[in-house]
Amino acid sequence: MTLKINYLDKKKDTSKNIAYFVGRASKITEFDGVINDKIFNNILRFKKGENLKDDKIISINQDLDQKIVLIYDVKANDEMEYEKLGAQFYDFLKKNEIYDININIPKKIKSIFISSFIHGAELKSYEFDLYKSKKNKKNININIDKSILSSKSKKLDAILKGVNFTRDLVSEPGNVLHPDEYAKRLSKLNKIGLKVTIYDEKKLRKMGCNSLLGVGQGSIRGSYLVTIEWNGIKNNSKPLAFVGKGVCFDTGGYSLKPAKFMEDMTYDMAGSAAVVGLMKTLALRKAKIKAVGVVGLVENMVSGNAQRPGDIVKSYSGKTIEVLNTDAEGRLVLADALTFTEEKFKPNFIVDLATLTGAIIISLGSEYAGLFSNNDKLSKQLIDVGKKVDEKLWRMPLHKNFDKLINSKNADMQNINYVGGAGSTTAAQFLQRFILKNTPWAHLDIAGMAFSKYGGALNSSGATGYGVRLLNKLIEDYYE
Repeated sequence: MTLKINYLDKKKDTSKNIAYFVGRASKITEFDGVINDKIFNNILRFKKGENLKDDKIISINQDLDQKIVLIYDVKANDEMEYEKLGAQFYDFLKKNEIYDININIPKKIKSIFISSFIHGAELKSYEFDLYKSKKNKKNININIDKSILSSKSKKLDAILKGVNFTRDLVSEPGNVLHPDEYAKRLSKLNKIGLKVTIYDEKKLRKMGCNSLLGVGQGSIRGSYLVTIEWNGIKNNSKPLAFVGKGVCFDTGGYSLKPAKFMEDMTYDMAGSAAVVGLMKTLALRKAKIKAVGVVGLVENMVSGNAQRPGDIVKSYSGKTIEVLNTDAEGRLVLADALTFTEEKFKPNFIVDLATLTGAIIISLGSEYAGLFSNNDKLSKQLIDVGKKVDEKLWRMPLHKNFDKLINSKNADMQNINYVGGAGSTTAAQFLQRFILKNTPWAHLDIAGMAFSKYGGALNSSGATGYGVRLLNKLIEDYYE
C-alpha cells in the first residue's frame, strides 16, 4: 500500500471525504453549513474533549459515501507531536480503508505543524514489499492545499529519503546485500554530491586493518571500509564524523549463534545504514557543514578460512587483540574504523552507531539506545535532541576499572569479558581504547532500536531507520 500526498495549487474538492483539525486553531463556524446538525453537535462535544479517551482521531459517516474525519490536536503543541498525530492519521486511514481524503486546514494553525503532520504520515507509511509476488496496489491519497506548507517541507523530504534509504538497506536479506553489493550501492551516492571512497581488502591489508579483515576472512565476499564525505561549507573547519558497524550477516563465526537468534542478523549492519542515511539526508538538504561517514562492511561466516577463537590480530592502531569470541565481531570492525577516522579526518567529534550487544536490550529494551561517551557536552547534546525527535538515549557508564575485565595475558586486550556482567559497558570500554587523541566520542548501541517486530510511533514493524533523525537534529541544533 502506497501513501500519496497530492499537493493542490488551490483548494479543490477532489474527495468527498474530509478531515478536519478540531483543536485550538479551528473555529466551530468552519463546519457550519458543511455538515448536518447531528454531526455538528458531535463535533462540538469532540472539540471539548467530551467522552474522549485515547482516540485522537475519529470518523463520522455523513452519508453512505462520505466520511468526516476529526483530528483532535488540542494537546499537540510542537512539531514532534504533530508528526505522531500524522502517523496515527495514516494508521487510521489504513485501518478504516479510507483511500482518498481532503484535509481542511484551519487558518491559524502553523504551517510547520502541517508539514510535520504530513511528514509523520509518510514516515509511518513505509513498507518493504520488494520480494512479495503479490503487492497491495491500493493507494491512500491525502489531498492538501499546497500553499499552507512550510518552507521546511523540502528539508523534511530529505530526512524522509534518508530514513527510508536506511530502512531499505536494513530490510534487504543477506544474500542480496552482502558487502560487495553494499559497497556498490554506496558508490552511487556520488551522484548527489557525496565523495565516496572504497577501500578494498588489498588496500586494507596494506593499511594494517587486520582487526576488521579478521572478521570477514571466512566469507567468500569482500571486506571494505567506505568513506562518504559531504563538504557543505567552504572553510577550514573540522568535519563531524559518524562511524557505523556494517556486518551484513552475522553467524557468530565459530562462536556460532543459536538458530533463532541468527535469523535476524541481516540487520547487524543497521549502524552503518544509519550513517549512510544521514549522509544522504545532509547531501539532499545541502547542509551547511562538513561531515564524513565511515562504514566497515564485512560478513561474519564460518569456513575453513574463518577466524578462530584464540586468534590474535594487530589492529590499525598498532594495538593487538586476542579474539576469544568470534561473535563479538562488531567491536573488531569498529576498532579499525574509529582509529582510521580519527587519524585521517581529525574530526570535531566522532559518533559511532552499532547493533553491538544483546546486553543493551536487556538493560534498556526497545525504548532507549545506550549512550557511552568520553565527553559530557556531546552526551548532553545527543540526549536533548533524542527527546526532540523521540529517538531516546540513556547514558551508561564508562570507567577505568572496567578495563581490567578486557585486559589479556597474551595481547594488549581481549575482545570479551569472560568474568561476566557489564557486557555493553565493556564493549564500549573496548572501543574507547581506539580513540587515541582524546577526540570527543560517543558510542550508540542501537541493538534494541534498529528493528521492531511490533512497530513504533513513527515506524511500521521492521527496520526503523533509528539514528538518522537523531543525528540530523544534532547537526541542525548545534553545528550548522
